[in-house]
Amino acid sequence: MVTAGGVTTKQIDTAVHNFIISQGATPTFLGYNGFPASICASVNDQVIHGIPNDRPLRDGDLVSIDVGVTKDGYVGDCAATFIVGRGTEEMRRLIAVTKQSFFEGIKYAREGYRISDISHAIQRYVEQHGFSVVRDYVGHGIGANMHEPPEVPNFGSPGRGVRLVRGMTLAIEPMVNAGGAAIRVLDDNWTVVTLDGTLSAHYENTILITEGAPEILTFAGDKTSMEDGAPSGD
Repeated sequence: MVTAGGVTTKQIDTAVHNFIISQGATPTFLGYNGFPASICASVNDQVIHGIPNDRPLRDGDLVSIDVGVTKDGYVGDCAATFIVGRGTEEMRRLIAVTKQSFFEGIKYAREGYRISDISHAIQRYVEQHGFSVVRDYVGHGIGANMHEPPEVPNFGSPGRGVRLVRGMTLAIEPMVNAGGAAIRVLDDNWTVVTLDGTLSAHYENTILITEGAPEILTFAGDKTSMEDGAPSGD
């Protein structure tokens, strides 16, 4: 959690950029389809793809940080949402539900299940808690390139789509709105915001399908344990 205001998202971008370079890696987002920064920094009603800027963050802001890194020919992609200062109980609930929906989804990230089994579990958990999943943007396969097949929606009926096999790597990323699911893109052609102006949160990790439980290759925020057992069914 960000503990104090005054820092700008451009300063965060610079710090992340410098760290990535210091590790012998490359910031994947920088220049990707013309994107002008090394991170996406999305504040309050911004869902994804926010461009870092010079506005100081204020107490009560909700900030989603999305980072992509290329190292040794492979890409990792992760995101998490943080509160500046204390925030509100609604913010804390939104963040918690968004994060947990990722872990609910990857219970089905096992050989033999299908992509939409992950999608359905995410949507069900989010909607059970009174929030909405964004439908216009989805997770994705990832490897030598940041975006590879298959797409991984955060909604849908189970039992559909590509069957999962060991060795697949996926970026699973619930994008969850406090209000409705509808979004719009700002005039910068990047920043996605909620149509109704409500808050949004984002949580993402890159995972590997194995012979058992999925391996989480990135950790957005603090590490969260997951039981090794397969899902018990609906």
